[in-house]
Amino acid sequence: MSPRRRVLLVGVLALLAGFLLPNLVKWLLELVWWRAQQFCGLATIGAVCEPARPFVPLLPLLTELALLVAVGVAVWAGARWCLRPVRDLADPIANLGPQNLGYRIRRPGRDELARLSRAIDDMMDRVTAGYEGQRRFAANASHELRTPLAVQRTLIEVGMAQSLTGEQLDLLTAQLLATNERNERLIEGLLALSESDQGLRSATPQRLDEIVGTVLAAYADRAAQAGVTVESQLAPRLVPGERVLLERLVTNLVENGIKYNRPGGRLTVTVGGNPALTVVNTGQTVPGEAVAGLFEPFRRLARDRTNQGGGAGLGLAIARSITQAHGGIIAARPGEDGGLRVDVQLPALT
Repeated sequence: MSPRRRVLLVGVLALLAGFLLPNLVKWLLELVWWRAQQFCGLATIGAVCEPARPFVPLLPLLTELALLVAVGVAVWAGARWCLRPVRDLADPIANLGPQNLGYRIRRPGRDELARLSRAIDDMMDRVTAGYEGQRRFAANASHELRTPLAVQRTLIEVGMAQSLTGEQLDLLTAQLLATNERNERLIEGLLALSESDQGLRSATPQRLDEIVGTVLAAYADRAAQAGVTVESQLAPRLVPGERVLLERLVTNLVENGIKYNRPGGRLTVTVGGNPALTVVNTGQTVPGEAVAGLFEPFRRLARDRTNQGGGAGLGLAIARSITQAHGGIIAARPGEDGGLRVDVQLPALT
């Protein structure tokens, strides 16, 4: 029986008891009084035998006390009976935890407890998804770190196994340096992702157009070397946030827009109203079904982990985390001329 039906039944019984209990107590008192008169051997109704006379004034008080005790016991028993289904649900809930993320209550029915059980099961589905995501993240991070470390070890063993000419030594040193730089980028990306996931320490008004202008100026030479034309439309826009994180957000989007572009391509950056920031690049055609996955850590359009030319696959994941920390929304879709269009919506300051 559901708690609602139990409470309804107890309420009905309480109403019936409220009507019947006074008359029942009165009848019991009259019966006890009549028995007492017979025990004392009195013939006159209303007379009291000497041993019972001191207790006569206490009879109303004792009657009320007995009535209160009876009502208290009834209320306590009724409450325990009504809450018993909730207590029975405690044991299945206690079984939920990291040690058995697949366990579900799955209580049948359509009552309150069934709805509560389904809500708990849905919550556990989300917790399980987050836990599995963390495990995949740790596994991917380990793989990303292990690959360049294995390359470094191989290069060092080759250098130790034989004598190298000056040219070979320079080549080996350059390869070691490139591998080490990739490790540094990966660790910096992991630290940035961790920092942005912690949220904002403070939020002050920031000129998003000035931040974007600074980042574009810093990447002008890299864009020229890649043969990418940069176009910008920067309208004044104030947003609340942290400048360092906003710079990282814009930097990641601009860097991706240049890195995954094509020679002779374009990078268009717009700061305006809604969305606050738009970054569009030309380049490899991005399938629509692959766009959402690009925001996951270590996810690239090209799945070759040994490709040293690309990043660690954290750029868009960090951008998403920073945007969420600022109370915004980031979305992407394939560009009209290939590449990707990324829109960032941020709260505005009036």
